[in-house]
Amino acid sequence: MNKTSSGPVRTAVLVVLGLIWLTPLYLLIVNASKSVDGYDAATVWEPSGFSLFGNFAEAWDKAALGDTLVATTLYSVVSPILAVLIGAAAGYAIVVLRLRYGFLWFVVIFGGTIFPLQMVLMPLFSGYADTGLYDTRTGMIIVYTAISVPFSAFVMRNFFTGIARSVFEAAIVDGGGMFRIFRSIYLPMAGSALAAIFILQATFVWNDLLLGLTLSQSESVRPIMPALTGLQSTYGGAALPTVLAGGLLVSLPTVILFLAAQRFFSRGLALGQF
Repeated sequence: MNKTSSGPVRTAVLVVLGLIWLTPLYLLIVNASKSVDGYDAATVWEPSGFSLFGNFAEAWDKAALGDTLVATTLYSVVSPILAVLIGAAAGYAIVVLRLRYGFLWFVVIFGGTIFPLQMVLMPLFSGYADTGLYDTRTGMIIVYTAISVPFSAFVMRNFFTGIARSVFEAAIVDGGGMFRIFRSIYLPMAGSALAAIFILQATFVWNDLLLGLTLSQSESVRPIMPALTGLQSTYGGAALPTVLAGGLLVSLPTVILFLAAQRFFSRGLALGQF
Protein backbone atom coordinates (compact mmCIF):
# COMPACT_ATOMS: atom_id res chain seq x y z
CA MET A 1 0.00 0.00 0.00
CA ASN A 2 1.50 3.32 -1.07
CA LYS A 3 1.41 6.57 0.89
CA THR A 4 -1.36 8.01 -1.29
CA SER A 5 -3.78 5.19 -0.55
CA SER A 6 -2.78 4.81 3.10
CA GLY A 7 -3.82 8.38 3.97
CA PRO A 8 -7.60 7.92 3.64
CA VAL A 9 -7.42 4.52 5.36
CA ARG A 10 -5.54 6.01 8.30
CA THR A 11 -8.06 8.84 8.52
CA ALA A 12 -11.00 6.42 8.43
CA VAL A 13 -9.47 4.27 11.18
CA LEU A 14 -8.86 7.33 13.36
CA VAL A 15 -12.43 8.54 12.82
CA VAL A 16 -13.84 5.15 13.80
CA LEU A 17 -11.64 4.97 16.91
CA GLY A 18 -12.63 8.53 17.82
CA LEU A 19 -16.33 7.69 17.55
CA ILE A 20 -15.86 4.59 19.72
CA TRP A 21 -14.01 6.69 22.32
CA LEU A 22 -16.78 9.32 22.30
CA THR A 23 -19.62 6.80 22.62
CA PRO A 24 -19.63 6.76 26.47
CA LEU A 25 -19.61 10.56 26.48
CA TYR A 26 -22.61 10.57 24.16
CA LEU A 27 -24.51 8.18 26.42
CA LEU A 28 -23.61 10.25 29.47
CA ILE A 29 -24.85 13.54 28.00
CA VAL A 30 -27.98 12.07 26.40
CA ASN A 31 -29.16 10.31 29.55
CA ALA A 32 -28.12 13.09 31.91
CA SER A 33 -30.31 15.41 29.84
CA LYS A 34 -33.45 13.31 30.23
CA SER A 35 -36.10 14.07 32.79
CA VAL A 36 -36.60 11.62 35.63
CA ASP A 37 -39.95 10.53 34.21
CA GLY A 38 -38.61 10.36 30.66
CA TYR A 39 -35.73 7.99 31.40
CA ASP A 40 -36.13 4.41 30.23
CA ALA A 41 -33.38 1.79 30.22
CA ALA A 42 -34.68 0.50 26.89
CA THR A 43 -34.09 3.84 25.14
CA VAL A 44 -30.68 4.90 26.49
CA TRP A 45 -29.41 5.63 22.96
CA GLU A 46 -32.30 7.94 22.06
CA PRO A 47 -32.37 11.64 23.07
CA SER A 48 -35.57 12.61 24.82
CA GLY A 49 -36.17 16.15 26.06
CA PHE A 50 -33.60 18.40 27.69
CA SER A 51 -33.59 18.62 31.48
CA LEU A 52 -29.82 18.80 31.94
CA PHE A 53 -29.72 22.03 33.93
CA GLY A 54 -32.59 20.92 36.12
CA ASN A 55 -30.73 17.67 36.81
CA PHE A 56 -27.60 19.69 37.58
CA ALA A 57 -29.52 21.68 40.20
CA GLU A 58 -31.07 18.57 41.73
CA ALA A 59 -27.70 16.78 41.94
CA TRP A 60 -26.11 19.88 43.46
CA ASP A 61 -28.76 20.05 46.19
CA LYS A 62 -29.11 16.34 46.96
CA ALA A 63 -25.39 15.64 47.16
CA ALA A 64 -24.62 18.94 48.92
CA LEU A 65 -21.87 19.54 46.39
CA GLY A 66 -21.57 23.19 47.34
CA ASP A 67 -20.36 22.22 50.83
CA THR A 68 -17.59 20.02 49.44
CA LEU A 69 -16.54 22.19 46.50
CA VAL A 70 -14.45 24.59 48.59
CA ALA A 71 -12.62 21.76 50.34
CA THR A 72 -11.95 19.89 47.10
CA THR A 73 -10.67 23.03 45.39
CA LEU A 74 -8.35 23.63 48.34
CA TYR A 75 -6.96 20.09 48.15
CA SER A 76 -6.62 20.20 44.36
CA VAL A 77 -4.59 23.42 44.45
CA VAL A 78 -2.51 23.31 47.65
CA SER A 79 -1.45 19.64 47.60
CA PRO A 80 -0.21 19.60 43.96
CA ILE A 81 1.68 22.88 44.49
CA LEU A 82 3.42 21.47 47.57
CA ALA A 83 4.09 18.19 45.74
CA VAL A 84 5.69 19.81 42.68
CA LEU A 85 7.89 22.03 44.86
CA ILE A 86 9.03 19.12 47.05
CA GLY A 87 9.56 16.92 43.98
CA ALA A 88 11.54 19.66 42.24
CA ALA A 89 13.68 20.16 45.34
CA ALA A 90 14.33 16.42 45.54
CA GLY A 91 15.27 16.22 41.86
CA TYR A 92 17.52 19.27 42.22
CA ALA A 93 19.31 17.81 45.24
CA ILE A 94 19.79 14.38 43.64
CA VAL A 95 20.84 15.46 40.14
CA VAL A 96 22.28 18.98 40.40
CA LEU A 97 23.75 18.99 43.92
CA ARG A 98 24.76 15.35 43.51
CA LEU A 99 23.47 14.34 46.90
CA ARG A 100 25.39 11.49 48.48
CA TYR A 101 23.56 8.21 47.88
CA GLY A 102 21.24 10.20 45.64
CA PHE A 103 19.95 7.20 43.73
CA LEU A 104 19.14 5.43 47.00
CA TRP A 105 17.19 8.48 48.17
CA PHE A 106 15.34 8.49 44.87
CA VAL A 107 14.45 4.80 45.28
CA VAL A 108 13.17 5.51 48.80
CA ILE A 109 11.00 8.39 47.55
CA PHE A 110 9.68 6.60 44.49
CA GLY A 111 9.19 3.40 46.49
CA GLY A 112 6.00 4.91 47.86
CA THR A 113 4.30 4.07 44.55
CA ILE A 114 5.13 0.35 44.66
CA PHE A 115 2.39 -0.74 47.07
CA PRO A 116 -1.29 -0.45 46.17
CA LEU A 117 -3.13 2.32 47.97
CA GLN A 118 -5.53 -0.22 49.48
CA MET A 119 -2.67 -1.73 51.50
CA VAL A 120 -2.05 1.47 53.48
CA LEU A 121 -5.65 2.51 54.10
CA MET A 122 -5.98 0.82 57.48
CA PRO A 123 -2.62 2.10 58.83
CA LEU A 124 -3.51 5.54 57.53
CA PHE A 125 -6.92 5.45 59.17
CA SER A 126 -5.46 4.29 62.50
CA GLY A 127 -2.67 6.87 62.39
CA TYR A 128 -5.03 9.69 61.50
CA ALA A 129 -7.42 8.69 64.29
CA ASP A 130 -4.60 8.59 66.85
CA THR A 131 -3.08 11.94 65.83
CA GLY A 132 -6.31 13.90 65.43
CA LEU A 133 -5.87 14.36 61.69
CA TYR A 134 -8.96 12.30 60.81
CA ASP A 135 -11.71 14.38 59.21
CA THR A 136 -9.57 17.52 59.00
CA ARG A 137 -8.58 19.55 55.97
CA THR A 138 -4.97 19.59 57.15
CA GLY A 139 -4.94 15.80 57.20
CA MET A 140 -6.33 15.58 53.68
CA ILE A 141 -3.76 18.06 52.35
CA ILE A 142 -0.95 16.06 53.97
CA VAL A 143 -2.01 12.71 52.51
CA TYR A 144 -2.67 14.11 49.03
CA THR A 145 0.74 15.82 49.07
CA ALA A 146 2.50 12.66 50.21
CA ILE A 147 0.80 10.60 47.50
CA SER A 148 1.78 13.11 44.79
CA VAL A 149 5.45 13.66 45.72
CA PRO A 150 6.97 10.41 44.27
CA PHE A 151 5.70 11.03 40.76
CA SER A 152 6.77 14.68 40.94
CA ALA A 153 10.27 13.69 42.06
CA PHE A 154 10.49 11.11 39.27
CA VAL A 155 9.61 13.60 36.54
CA MET A 156 11.78 16.42 37.91
CA ARG A 157 14.77 14.11 38.30
CA ASN A 158 14.45 13.20 34.62
CA PHE A 159 14.04 16.84 33.66
CA PHE A 160 17.07 18.12 35.59
CA THR A 161 19.18 15.29 34.16
CA GLY A 162 18.73 16.89 30.74
CA ILE A 163 20.12 20.28 31.83
CA ALA A 164 23.83 20.76 31.21
CA ARG A 165 26.05 20.75 34.27
CA SER A 166 27.70 23.93 32.99
CA VAL A 167 24.55 25.90 33.88
CA PHE A 168 25.04 25.13 37.57
CA GLU A 169 28.79 25.70 37.43
CA ALA A 170 28.34 29.08 35.76
CA ALA A 171 25.83 30.12 38.43
CA ILE A 172 28.26 29.10 41.17
CA VAL A 173 31.04 31.15 39.55
CA ASP A 174 28.70 34.16 39.49
CA GLY A 175 28.25 33.84 43.25
CA GLY A 176 24.83 32.23 43.37
CA GLY A 177 23.84 30.22 46.44
CA MET A 178 22.29 26.75 46.25
CA PHE A 179 18.78 27.93 47.08
CA ARG A 180 18.99 31.02 44.87
CA ILE A 181 20.14 28.94 41.90
CA PHE A 182 17.23 26.57 42.46
CA ARG A 183 14.70 29.39 42.82
CA SER A 184 15.97 31.74 40.10
CA ILE A 185 17.35 29.38 37.44
CA TYR A 186 16.13 25.80 37.70
CA LEU A 187 12.52 26.42 38.70
CA PRO A 188 11.90 28.91 35.84
CA MET A 189 13.54 26.52 33.37
CA ALA A 190 11.25 23.73 34.56
CA GLY A 191 8.04 25.78 34.30
CA SER A 192 6.36 23.59 31.66
CA ALA A 193 7.24 20.34 33.44
CA LEU A 194 5.98 21.73 36.74
CA ALA A 195 2.73 22.80 35.08
CA ALA A 196 2.22 19.33 33.57
CA ILE A 197 2.80 17.65 36.94
CA PHE A 198 0.44 20.08 38.64
CA ILE A 199 -2.33 19.36 36.13
CA LEU A 200 -1.98 15.59 36.51
CA GLN A 201 -1.87 15.68 40.29
CA ALA A 202 -4.71 18.20 40.57
CA THR A 203 -6.83 15.90 38.42
CA PHE A 204 -5.93 12.92 40.60
CA VAL A 205 -6.86 14.77 43.80
CA TRP A 206 -10.12 16.08 42.32
CA ASN A 207 -11.16 12.59 41.18
CA ASP A 208 -10.09 10.78 44.35
CA LEU A 209 -12.73 8.62 45.99
CA LEU A 210 -10.90 6.08 48.17
CA LEU A 211 -8.89 8.41 50.42
CA GLY A 212 -11.83 10.77 50.79
CA LEU A 213 -14.12 7.97 51.92
CA THR A 214 -11.55 6.60 54.36
CA LEU A 215 -10.12 9.72 55.97
CA SER A 216 -13.02 12.17 56.05
CA GLN A 217 -16.60 12.25 57.23
CA SER A 218 -18.08 15.75 57.51
CA GLU A 219 -19.38 17.63 54.48
CA SER A 220 -16.99 20.55 55.02
CA VAL A 221 -13.96 18.21 54.82
CA ARG A 222 -15.03 15.39 52.51
CA PRO A 223 -13.96 15.72 48.84
CA ILE A 224 -16.53 16.08 46.12
CA MET A 225 -16.33 12.53 44.72
CA PRO A 226 -17.31 10.79 47.98
CA ALA A 227 -20.13 13.30 48.32
CA LEU A 228 -21.30 12.38 44.82
CA THR A 229 -21.57 8.72 45.79
CA GLY A 230 -24.39 9.70 48.16
CA LEU A 231 -26.61 10.08 45.11
CA GLN A 232 -26.34 6.35 44.45
CA SER A 233 -27.32 5.10 47.89
CA THR A 234 -29.53 2.04 47.99
CA TYR A 235 -32.24 3.74 50.02
CA GLY A 236 -33.42 7.16 48.92
CA GLY A 237 -30.98 7.39 46.05
CA ALA A 238 -31.52 9.82 43.20
CA ALA A 239 -32.77 8.79 39.77
CA LEU A 240 -30.16 7.82 37.20
CA PRO A 241 -30.42 11.05 35.13
CA THR A 242 -29.65 13.02 38.29
CA VAL A 243 -26.70 10.78 39.13
CA LEU A 244 -25.30 11.10 35.60
CA ALA A 245 -25.80 14.86 35.65
CA GLY A 246 -23.91 15.03 38.95
CA GLY A 247 -21.04 13.03 37.48
CA LEU A 248 -20.93 15.29 34.44
CA LEU A 249 -21.04 18.40 36.60
CA VAL A 250 -18.13 17.47 38.85
CA SER A 251 -15.99 16.45 35.86
CA LEU A 252 -16.25 19.85 34.18
CA PRO A 253 -13.51 21.61 36.24
CA THR A 254 -10.85 19.07 35.24
CA VAL A 255 -11.89 19.26 31.58
CA ILE A 256 -11.67 23.06 31.70
CA LEU A 257 -8.25 22.82 33.39
CA PHE A 258 -6.90 20.55 30.65
CA LEU A 259 -8.26 22.75 27.87
CA ALA A 260 -6.94 25.94 29.44
CA ALA A 261 -3.45 24.54 30.08
CA GLN A 262 -3.15 22.25 27.09
CA ARG A 263 -0.10 24.02 25.69
CA PHE A 264 1.82 23.79 28.97
CA PHE A 265 0.76 20.20 29.45
CA SER A 266 2.00 19.11 26.01
CA ARG A 267 5.34 20.84 26.46
CA GLY A 268 5.72 19.40 29.93
CA LEU A 269 5.09 15.86 28.66
CA ALA A 270 7.90 16.27 26.14
CA LEU A 271 10.39 18.01 28.42
CA GLY A 272 9.70 15.86 31.47
CA GLN A 273 10.11 12.60 29.51
CA PHE A 274 7.12 10.93 31.18
